[in-house]
Amino acid sequence: MADYDLTPRMIPYLDRHLVFPLLEFLQLNEIYPAKDLYKAKYDLLAKTNMVDFIADLHKRINETEETPEEFTRKREEVLQTLQEFQSEAQKVLDIIENPEVLANLRQDKLQNLHYLEKNFGLTEEMANTLYQLAQFQYNCGNYGGASDMLYHFRILSTDNELNLSALWGKLASDILDVNWEAALEELQRLRETIDSRPVVSPLHQLQQRTWFIHWSIFVFFNHPKGRDDIIDLFLQTQYINTIQTSCPWILRYLTTAVVTNKRRKNILKDLIKIIQQESYEYRDPITEFIESLYIKFDFEGAQKKLKECEEVLRSDFFLVATKNDFIENARYLISETYCRIHLKIDISGLSKTLNLSPEAGEKWIVNLIRDTRVDAKIDFKENTVVMNKIHTPICQQVIERTRGLSFRSQVLASTIEKHEAQNAAALAEAVIE
Repeated sequence: MADYDLTPRMIPYLDRHLVFPLLEFLQLNEIYPAKDLYKAKYDLLAKTNMVDFIADLHKRINETEETPEEFTRKREEVLQTLQEFQSEAQKVLDIIENPEVLANLRQDKLQNLHYLEKNFGLTEEMANTLYQLAQFQYNCGNYGGASDMLYHFRILSTDNELNLSALWGKLASDILDVNWEAALEELQRLRETIDSRPVVSPLHQLQQRTWFIHWSIFVFFNHPKGRDDIIDLFLQTQYINTIQTSCPWILRYLTTAVVTNKRRKNILKDLIKIIQQESYEYRDPITEFIESLYIKFDFEGAQKKLKECEEVLRSDFFLVATKNDFIENARYLISETYCRIHLKIDISGLSKTLNLSPEAGEKWIVNLIRDTRVDAKIDFKENTVVMNKIHTPICQQVIERTRGLSFRSQVLASTIEKHEAQNAAALAEAVIE
């Protein structure tokens, strides 16, 4: 399913270390030739300090057991530099981990630095060695150590730019360390920082949000609350605008989150509208499934797309774990929509639409009626489901329409009054002048 692989589109918005798990997944699923992926991983990590891993990739690519001398030399240099950084950083850690010092630290970072410099000789330049060590450890693949160093660094640092960089670094470290609770906290901090920072330029903020959206997917599809959070965040005006402007392919992940979340069915209307707007720009089987079902009401088309969705989900690093939930809930959406527009339903036909055998389809429909309390009955003799339509009494219809008319009249009257007030104010200003 290389045709639907989003990795090439996502790579420009990810740190090189975050790209590596995606390439590992592609290789595991044999989506691209193994040798091409070995080369891609080598090019990706060549500028990092993961010397042993790079050397192993070099041997695989060149089909040799010999390790070039340059890797041995670089390994010694990395170990020496790491030791120097650790020695300098330890001086800072010994001070800030002292219980007496911790008891005297306050919320004000400037006050803390003044106290530490006056009493222990700890300067801001010394504190920056924690950031340098974290960066070096991150490049070595020691993500847990990098996360710890960045945590300590942020306690002391007053440099806004370095603090923002540390936020991104700690988020990446926690993701790669598979610490989803910490990653979600960092994600929230980073979002607040991006949204609250003075806008240097709209383009810069757009770029920041685009990067943030791509990094957040790691967290949202691994944290237990992630599928709720991705809906809440991505449908906010500024983020859905970013998706529509910079990365419409993210609709695949938003759509999957909505489909697999039964408690968010009310969001479907908003999602359908967005998919319809962006269909000229981006589409794949997952968005086309929603389009076929809710825009075209093409049940045969939805059935075909659901089959394709299975392949797409199986081949997507972020969505592979959602496959069963997606298929289950997608069938539920198909059957719900099908029942809504039919009075009498042939069980065999609906089973075929749901990609189920007649026996499995019959069990599915029985469970659907029982779980959702749909007002319907099964005629086993004719092998059909008969929907009992509830007809609203004429009086109730009149009352509901009158209420709607009254509400619209109030809105119209309010709008007219507002325009009259604006015109009167403008006229008064003109008379004064």
